[in-house]
Amino acid sequence: MDLNFNKNEDHNRLLLSELKQKLAKVKLGGGEKRIAKLHSEGKMTARERIDYLLDNDENAIEIGAFVGEGMYKEHGGCPSGGVVVKIGYIQGKQCVVVANDATVKAGAWFPITAKKNLRAQEIAMENRLPIIYLVDSAGVYLPMQDEIFPDKEHFGRIFRNNAMMSSMGITQIAAVMGSCVAGGAYLPIMSDEALIVDKTGSIFLAGSYLVKAAIGETIDNETLGGATTHCKISGVTDFKAKDDKDALDRIKSIVGKIGDYDKAGFNRIKSEKPALNPEDIFGILPKSRAEQYDMMEIIKRLVDNSEFDEYKAGYGQTIITGYARIDGWAVGIVANQRLIAKTTGAKTKPSEMQFGGVIYSDSADKATRFIANCNQKKIPLVFVHDVTGFMVGSKSEHGGIIKDGAKMVNAVANSVVPKFTVVVGNSYGAGNYAMCGKAYDPRLIFAWPSAELAVMGGAQAAKVLMQIEAASLKAKGEEVDAQKEQELFDKIKARYDEQVSPYYAASRLWTDAIINPLETRTWISMGIEAANHAPIERQFNLGVIQV
Repeated sequence: MDLNFNKNEDHNRLLLSELKQKLAKVKLGGGEKRIAKLHSEGKMTARERIDYLLDNDENAIEIGAFVGEGMYKEHGGCPSGGVVVKIGYIQGKQCVVVANDATVKAGAWFPITAKKNLRAQEIAMENRLPIIYLVDSAGVYLPMQDEIFPDKEHFGRIFRNNAMMSSMGITQIAAVMGSCVAGGAYLPIMSDEALIVDKTGSIFLAGSYLVKAAIGETIDNETLGGATTHCKISGVTDFKAKDDKDALDRIKSIVGKIGDYDKAGFNRIKSEKPALNPEDIFGILPKSRAEQYDMMEIIKRLVDNSEFDEYKAGYGQTIITGYARIDGWAVGIVANQRLIAKTTGAKTKPSEMQFGGVIYSDSADKATRFIANCNQKKIPLVFVHDVTGFMVGSKSEHGGIIKDGAKMVNAVANSVVPKFTVVVGNSYGAGNYAMCGKAYDPRLIFAWPSAELAVMGGAQAAKVLMQIEAASLKAKGEEVDAQKEQELFDKIKARYDEQVSPYYAASRLWTDAIINPLETRTWISMGIEAANHAPIERQFNLGVIQV
């Protein structure tokens, strides 16, 4: 191994260490004191409930662990958005599990909480997966009600999705394990089956204090909406559990009896480990996001037997396309190639050079054709990002880069096979769109700790913004010398660098997770297994495109 490999490895392992430390903090939710308080009430935490429910928590993936990171500081923060979401197995059946974290503002819903819950439901709907709700929530966080209550993608969309999933035949099971109030009371009752835990679970449209204020009736919460009331008097719930574990055991029993599903029929054979060591990824991926490296070396450490059948290898070389297997599943891979041989010679013009990580007309054309082929063959697509955008300049514009880029975007948007997106490095500008960014409905989108997502890189953006700000100051009659320009640049770049961080993206659910690169195969495999629950119901059609 060379010195550069070792430097890269040290850098990337430090990023991984930071990721693990941040995850450990996030998993404490509202903190150890609130966890202890929950235990004193005879309740399990959201994560403990999920761990107990799943067959094996190690064979599960978490969606949105960093949601809310750095947000709502004036309200005390909202770790993981106040809700834990995992895809795992219950009695051998793949399910989505959603659990309110009562250690975070009593499980109240912040705006980002609603977005995360809707993402969980979207995954269940796209993949026809059973979804389990473990309810323990004080309802909408009232100081921010205007940002969560009335709009299309706000709180009410949850119940609309409950109804839609019911009509689609997707199993929904809810266990009320704590508070379940106001509009939130509809969620468990719009599920197929609802359980409630005795003494700790309660369901009502208005609690005892509000009832007293509204109609003058004096009543305690247990009599108003406790387990006995709803299992013996109202008939709102179907099962009464003595404690959390009893409720979770009942869910296991219900899920264990669900019948088999119609499969999409994606191709899978026996899984094989990569022939090349996946640990090498840490040394191959460069410390600097501007450095070149061979993406093929990354791919070979992700795919079975390190075997990759490259499509149009000699054409459009800034994008790699080809067929492989991941954990036995057949996949089509579209990846940005960062290693491009530099054109040499005195007569070479900048417009004639090839830059790694940039999408050119020929590479966009190749990717479009390959995406169409995968749709024709019913092969799931995996997009691997390290893209700085589309090529600019007169040669590219005159050659129709916009037209060729639009064809690629069209193919990505209209794909009917499931798509999965892995952001390993840069994901800038329209390159993010063409490589199946969040706006293009990947079944799962996740990032490595080395990822950066933005309109453009920090240095480039800071230069542009600095020039604009400097011009504005000069227009006001202020003198802007080289030192002042550098100060402006440093200030702007620091702010922009924070926004390109993978944690900034993950906190807003632009990506589903930040993961250890060695977990990439697991995420893609579980994603394709989930997608296999949902047969493809429409034909691939590019519609009208400029040829």
